[in-house]
Parts: sequence; structure tokens; C-alpha cells
Amino acid sequence: MSEKKDLLNNLKIDRDAPPEQSSILTNKILNIGLAAIIVLLLGWFFLSEEQLQEVTTFSVKSLNNSDPSASSILDASGYVVARRRATVSSKTTGKVMKVFIEEGMYVEEGQLLAQLDDSTMVADLNYSLSQLNEARRVFNRTQELTNEQLASQASLDAAQAALEGLEALTEIRKQMVADMKIVAPFSGVVVYKAAQPGEMISPISAGGGFTKTGICTIVDMESLEVEVDVNEAFINRVSSGQPVVANLNAYPNWDIPAEVIAIIPTADRNKATVRVRIALLEKDERVLPDMGTRVSFLRKVETTANVVKKEGVLVPNAAVGKINNASAVQLVQKGKIQIIEVDIAEETSNYSRIVSGLSAGDTVVAKFDENLEDKQKVIIN
Repeated sequence: MSEKKDLLNNLKIDRDAPPEQSSILTNKILNIGLAAIIVLLLGWFFLSEEQLQEVTTFSVKSLNNSDPSASSILDASGYVVARRRATVSSKTTGKVMKVFIEEGMYVEEGQLLAQLDDSTMVADLNYSLSQLNEARRVFNRTQELTNEQLASQASLDAAQAALEGLEALTEIRKQMVADMKIVAPFSGVVVYKAAQPGEMISPISAGGGFTKTGICTIVDMESLEVEVDVNEAFINRVSSGQPVVANLNAYPNWDIPAEVIAIIPTADRNKATVRVRIALLEKDERVLPDMGTRVSFLRKVETTANVVKKEGVLVPNAAVGKINNASAVQLVQKGKIQIIEVDIAEETSNYSRIVSGLSAGDTVVAKFDENLEDKQKVIIN
């Protein structure tokens, strides 16, 4: 009987017993697997996002704004120059104590650039002030004695002359102290820093010594213009106020509207050229002094009633590609590529005239990239 009871007890489930190790291991494996799946899903989500690619863009030009009635009659090359450019120095030789500017810094007119050693000038000024105060007391006392008829008019005149002389001398020494502070003569950008604290500067060249001739060079960026040398055989094609298109060597695709300021009334016999000044009608921080420039002098072509007005917009030829044997461009809208088909009416050596699909002011990829896909995200460099 006891044997049967023992057999029945063996069949009972002991609910107080600890869980088996195998179930814990199974739960750990499930948790690790779930975490791995989540990581893979997140990685796939982010990696599936389109890679942001930098693209160079072009702003679509209106055909009317491109001035098709103007044609180039003469090309020339020159450089960007500044009409207001100054190497700032001191009136007298002095030792530099402090320099408050660096290259590339914009300074306002009258801003302090450097401080020279003014200890000697300040001492002279203090001495003049003390002498001036004494002369003023002598003059006042002599005037009182003259009023009481205890001093002659000649003594009063001498005291007054001494007072006026010391007043003038004091003003001179005040100016000498002020001249030890070198200030900007006009607003501009510092393009060159010539002196450091401890160096000597002088307005006169030292002839190969260690004395500097200036503190810095300032350029007024608002006064930038272009100077070109035109062959004297073609100077008759240039006139004051003539429209010009300028292209910097650094930015050859950037057309800068300009016009002729003046023709310098002299010729260079060595080069057989005449210098022409050209004003840039657009101010931009990309234009820097001494940049190489090519200019095209334009001539207005008279329009007649028989001339058919052309419609459409202009884009570079490189911006047009082929999609399924159709002309297309890659339009950039809200940071995404949109491939659209366009109709090209005519092509020139540099531009294509598009009559449908684009509007003036649209932004397109400057060079058609077959690797870019529709609705791909990009950034403009």
C-alpha cells in the first residue's frame, strides 16, 4: 500500500520548487533575439534613407533679362583694383606699443589702429601746460597792475604775447600726443598688417633698415572697379557709359553687369594700349582686389518691328540631359530632386533656350547627373 502511495506522490507537481534553468535560458535567448531584430530594423530604416549629396545649382534666367539685344564687340582682360587703398603710417618716427588690428578685419573711419610710444610727448605737454598756467597768472596780475596804473602797457602786451605763444605751443604738443594714436582714414578692410609691437615706424623709408613705413594697408571694398588695357587700334569701339559684362577668372560662369566709367586720356607707348576704368554694378564679397577679370564690351542692337520676340528661359547646356530620348533637367525644390522634361527651342555654344517646363528663377542642377534620382534629397553647395 505504501508503495502505491509513493508512486502517486511522485506524480504530483511540486509548485514550491524553483523554476528550471532551461526556461530562464530560453527567455534570455528570446530577449536577445528581439533586441537584435529591433537593431536591424532601425539600421535598415536609417540606411534606407537617401544619402544627402551636394550639388551645384544654376538659377534659371529669363530671356528678357538676359538682354539678347546686346552683343559683344570687344573683349579685354584686366584686374580688379580699389580706388581707395591706403598704407596707414604715422606723421613722425615712433615706436609701436600696441596694434589693434589683424588681416581681414573691417575697420570704421576714425577707429584706433595702433598706439605709438607717446611718453616723451606727454612729458612735453605737461611742461607746456605748467608754463601756460604760469603765463596766464602773470598776464592776469599784470592786467590788474595796469588797471591800477602800477604797470605799463608794454608790460601787459609782453605778458599777453607770452601767453598766446604758450597757448599755441600747448596746442602743438597736444596734437603731437594725438598723432601717436594711428586711426583709420576711411572705412575698409585690413588686407596687410605691416608692423608689430616693439618695431619702429616712420613715414620716410629707412633705405633697407629695420624701420617700417606703415602699420597696415586698408582697402575700401565699396570702391572696387576693373581696369583693363584695350589695344589702341580698337579703342574707338569703347565709349563712356557703355554696358559691359565682366567675368572673374575665379568665377567664370558668373556674369557681372558693369559699365565704362572713363577712358584714361593717355596711351602706353610700350604696349600700345589705352587704360579703361569699368564700374561693377553689383557689389559682392566674392570680388577681391587684384583678381584677374575678362570683360566684354557690349553694343546695343536697334530693334525693329520685323524682329520676332523670343520666348522662354536660358539654362546652361550642361544642365540638360536625356531621359528616355527626351530632354530633361533636374529641378531642385525644397531640397529634393525633381526630374522634369523640357522643350528646347534652340541651343548656343553655352546656353539652351527652353520654352516649356521651366520658369525664370527656378533652381536646377548646373551639370546633369545621371546618378541623381527623382525625389532624392540633396544639399546645395
